[in-house]
Formats: sequence, structure tokens, C-alpha cells
Amino acid sequence: MSDNKNLQEPQKSGGLNFTRDNYMWMIIGAVVIAAGMMLMSGGASTNASIFDKTEVYSFRRITLAPIVILLGFGIEVFAILKKPKSGHK
Repeated sequence: MSDNKNLQEPQKSGGLNFTRDNYMWMIIGAVVIAAGMMLMSGGASTNASIFDKTEVYSFRRITLAPIVILLGFGIEVFAILKKPKSGHK
């Protein structure tokens, strides 16, 4: 005979896993990622036969934009892992 008194049923939560704060942080992260993508994009060249290295390999496209995108992904990870406060249900 088995002793089932020590076994507990896992508690099921009937609500959503994320709170309003989680969704707010997810939206902020998505906006930061979109801003990084916009920083990485460039304008059209006036002459297609001329390759302008200063435009393509600029600080904004090579350094700043990837940092902003990684920051956005960091915000997304924070939003997913953020635990709700004890007062939220």
C-alpha cells in the first residue's frame, strides 16, 4: 500500500502568466529593437556606381545600432523573467 498523504497536487493558476508590467516591458523592448533596426538602415545612394565607405561603415550602423538592438533583446529577456509582485493575482 502506498502512502499518498505526503504527495501534494500541483497548484494550478487560472490567470495569465504575465502581468501588465510584463507586457509594458515587452512593448518597450520591441520599440528599442525597432529603433536599432532604423538606426542600422540607410538612405539611398545618389550615385549607384560609387561606393561610399564612410556611409556604409559609419559608427551609427556598425556600433551603435547593434548595441541598441542587444539592449532591446535584454529588455525582452527581463520582461519574460520578471516575477509579478506579491499583490498581483
